[in-house]
Amino acid sequence: MATEGNLESLIKVTAWLVASMTYARFASSSIGPGKLRLLSLLPVILLLPCLPWRFTSVNLRGTTAFFLAWLGVFKLLLLSFGVGPLSPHLPLPTFIAISSLPVKIQTSCHPKSNTDPSLIPFCIRLPLLVLLTPIYRYKSQIHPWAVLALYSLYIYLILDLILSITRFSVGALLGLTLEPQANNPFKSDSLQDFWGRRWNLMVTGILRPSVYDPVRSRSGTGAGMIAAFIVSGLMHEVVFYYMTVERPTGEVTLFFVVQGLSTLAEVKAKKAGWWRRMHPAAAVPMTLGFVAGLGEVVEMLALAEEGVRALLKRLVE
Repeated sequence: MATEGNLESLIKVTAWLVASMTYARFASSSIGPGKLRLLSLLPVILLLPCLPWRFTSVNLRGTTAFFLAWLGVFKLLLLSFGVGPLSPHLPLPTFIAISSLPVKIQTSCHPKSNTDPSLIPFCIRLPLLVLLTPIYRYKSQIHPWAVLALYSLYIYLILDLILSITRFSVGALLGLTLEPQANNPFKSDSLQDFWGRRWNLMVTGILRPSVYDPVRSRSGTGAGMIAAFIVSGLMHEVVFYYMTVERPTGEVTLFFVVQGLSTLAEVKAKKAGWWRRMHPAAAVPMTLGFVAGLGEVVEMLALAEEGVRALLKRLVE
């Protein structure tokens, strides 16, 4: 029954998306960039965060929240002012796909083919994901650092599979050359390389024109970078709320704030000449270890805070 209900919801959500994005393209092509275009797109912008709640499946709700409540809303906000990946001049099917899914048309002078650029071939990722799932269930019997490594790989595989399948399907159906959503994040040799050039490039491509560029133009590069990480953390909290329906704790935002501060410190060190480029054999494990390990530290701090609050509550009682 649940599967049938989610399938019915998927059909309805798709119909709503086609209708609303058709209206958005018509409205944006009839009204120039600015506040009036924003006002005309506001009904669709308000609709998108509501659509994921049509699903009872946690995975479907979380995925559509990422696609629509985050990326879709930001794309329409950017379109309101004539920037971003959307254009009212795109063919309608292309406009609907780009606005509703985490894909972007390749715009470089030397477009890449619509092939999978991942470090791990597609034919290996799915069996590896299936293998990792039961292993993670026995995490109590595995060393915590090994669990952390497995969990990081698990998250990467799920996200990469969803994004790669979406990109390949849209590219094949519409005959488009689309940009990759990731660029071998397991080859990152610095935080700047990981967050800015390799990991989840769809989010980077949205945050840069919507948050980083406006803040940087007013307050400088450092402020723009920190603002982008803060917004990313807040939007991750929103997506997790769709999945768990539990009040955000702030852990995810804290993780991204610390990552942003660390990345900014790295950039400053490079500009000051204090940064020595290490061999990838050392730089890659250190970078990935810091990104994954910080998540574990933040979780431990949250647990410690929860324990202190419980102790204080007992003392007061």
